[in-house]
Amino acid sequence: MEISVKKPTPEELDELGIKNWSPWECDISIFDWEYSDRETAYVYAGKVKVRTDSGEVSIEKGDLVTFPKGLKCTWKVEKPLRKVYKFG
Repeated sequence: MEISVKKPTPEELDELGIKNWSPWECDISIFDWEYSDRETAYVYAGKVKVRTDSGEVSIEKGDLVTFPKGLKCTWKVEKPLRKVYKFG
């Protein structure tokens, strides 16, 4: 299970309809998380390192991220995070 991270174009973001996704914010913290469904998220602000059994992924402002269903990980939020997301 791998986390996918990319820098999307404004056109890609419009096609995905991120303006209609759910917002989520988090202050600097560390916590464990497990994904019950596939999640796609776009990061508006902040920085986080997500650690899995296979390594660590850095995620920051401007990243489009896909987390696979069933992924177990630890989040280390290094700068307050503001994102939008959708499941499925």
